[in-house]
Amino acid sequence: MPMASGQRTVANSTMVKYGLTDHISIQIFPAISYRWKKHEGNTSGLKFGDLPVDVLWRFLDPDPKRYIPSLSLFAGMLMPTGDYTQLGRSQDGAGNGAYVFRTALVEQSTYELPDDHTLRLRMWGMFRRAVSSARLQDMTSYGTTKGFVGRGRPGMSGQTGFSLEFGFNQRLVLALDVARDWANGARVWGSYRGGRRIDRISAASGDWMVAPALEYSWSPRFGVVAGASTFFAGHNTNLTVSPQVAVNMIF
Repeated sequence: MPMASGQRTVANSTMVKYGLTDHISIQIFPAISYRWKKHEGNTSGLKFGDLPVDVLWRFLDPDPKRYIPSLSLFAGMLMPTGDYTQLGRSQDGAGNGAYVFRTALVEQSTYELPDDHTLRLRMWGMFRRAVSSARLQDMTSYGTTKGFVGRGRPGMSGQTGFSLEFGFNQRLVLALDVARDWANGARVWGSYRGGRRIDRISAASGDWMVAPALEYSWSPRFGVVAGASTFFAGHNTNLTVSPQVAVNMIF
C-alpha cells in the first residue's frame, strides 16, 4: 500500500524452474498485474510484464557440518514482453521495451540450532544493464505523451541483500529480508510534433527494503507465506508498505 504516491498494484507471479542437470537449471518468472492510482485511473485490464529468463549454475555444493555454503551464479535476460509504447492509459505501462541483461551471485547456508530449530541464511548481489533501447511513440512507460517519437533506455540497476529464516519446526518459519536497491535514471531522446526535441536522463533512485514474513507449510510440497515489504530511507523513492501473500507449490 503506497503511502505517498497513491499507487495501488495487485500482482501475481509464478516461478517455473527446470533442472537440466544436478547443478544447472533454467527458470522463467512470468507476472501479471493490475494497477490503479487516484486521479490517473486504472489499467485497461490484466497486464503481462517483462519476462525474466535465467540460467542458474550451482558451482559449490553445501556442507552444513563443515559450515560450507552453497554458491550459485545466474545470468539471463529480461524479455520486453510488457506494454510500454502507444499506451491507451498511463497505468497500462507494464514493461520497458528493452532487453535487459541480469546477473547475480547467491549464497545460501543452513545451521542447526538447539532444540531442533534451524536457521537459514541467504545473501545475494544482483546487477542489471539494458543491452538495447526501446522505440517509443506517444504515451509510454517512460513518461512521454501524445505526439512523441523517439527512443528510451532504462538505466543500470541492482540489489544487494540478505534473508534470514528461523524454523520453529518443520511447518512454521519466520523470515526476514533486508535489501538495498539502486537504479540510475532512464534516458529518453526524440522529438514531439512541432519540432521540440528532448534528450533527458531521469534522476537516480535508491531505497532500503525490509520484509518480515511468516511461512506455514502443511506438506513438503505446499505452503503459504504472508508478510509485508516496507521501502524507506530512499533517494527519489516514496515510502511504500506492500502486504504480500504467496502460495508455494513444488512439483
